[in-house]
Amino acid sequence: MSRDGPRIPGGREPLTGGSKLPDRDILIRVYTTMVRIRAFEEKVEELFLAGKIPGFVHLYIGEEAVASGVCASLERSDYIVSTHRGHGHCIAKGASPRRMMAEILGKSTGYCKGKGGSMHIADFSVGMLGANGVVGGGFNIAVGAALSAKMRRTNQVAVCFFGDGASNRGTFHEALNMASVFHLPCVFVCEHNQYASTTPATYSLSVRDVADRAVGYGIPGVTVDGNDVLAVYEAAREAIDRARRGGGPTLLEAKTYRIKGHFVGDPEKYRDRSEVEEWKARCPILRFEDRLRAQGVLTEGEMEAIRAAAREEILEAVSFAEESPYPDPDDAFSDLYVLDTQGEGCGR
Repeated sequence: MSRDGPRIPGGREPLTGGSKLPDRDILIRVYTTMVRIRAFEEKVEELFLAGKIPGFVHLYIGEEAVASGVCASLERSDYIVSTHRGHGHCIAKGASPRRMMAEILGKSTGYCKGKGGSMHIADFSVGMLGANGVVGGGFNIAVGAALSAKMRRTNQVAVCFFGDGASNRGTFHEALNMASVFHLPCVFVCEHNQYASTTPATYSLSVRDVADRAVGYGIPGVTVDGNDVLAVYEAAREAIDRARRGGGPTLLEAKTYRIKGHFVGDPEKYRDRSEVEEWKARCPILRFEDRLRAQGVLTEGEMEAIRAAAREEILEAVSFAEESPYPDPDDAFSDLYVLDTQGEGCGR
């Protein structure tokens, strides 16, 4: 089967990457990010199945092109907000896999000192304002960040990642309406992976393309093939540049697919294995490798070196996490309240 696989469902034909490639360094950076995300997620799945990770994890395998393509056009100072399926966003924005892995394993060296877990990783130093265990919980955070950037005239852009299921939440309307009214530098990226938990998009959406809803807010709506990283990169770059110039928000929809279940351990009774296999043939990493190879950007040996380096990086992250201590039980009472300027407050 061709890497193009089955036609992506939807009312409009998703945009694909153009014939002109970005600079070689951008291509390599994007490919490296995708490979690092895949290596991280595969190791997380392995650790979870071995009983080493508490709670739940939601894997990003199959969707790597979206985070990688979008974040490649962002500056370090720009903001993103993420979802419960947020490991890929964190890595693409520059978060440390070591501290991410430590957080997921519940260790004190993690981003939230082991108290947040997989769904609540944040790294303000790289503009990652946090993943969110609440579906649709990031919309208003992103709009607040964009409003702050506009008021402070910092030229920063905020990107809000969310799924097709979250597009049915009331916060979706509130956020897009406010971003449009105030002309905010915000890009809303819908990772349309076909399912809201176990519910197919055809059961829960009143439109076939989430991007069609943009017209109701007077902003551009664009649908791209979310498994074509160059299509994502080009559309995201245009939307981000537009926002940075003062042109206001954009709704960018990336049609993609999560290869794994909603969470690790999901029995997946709601979809056929043949559907999963069809989308596996459209793997965004394999498709990008085909193009890099065909265009002479990277040889197979060079790509394998990048893959090997990613695997080694993640193994080192696991070692760091496993060797780190668990939080002290008394730490459960810290980080509960913000202290005032004198260092006093109701909590510690």
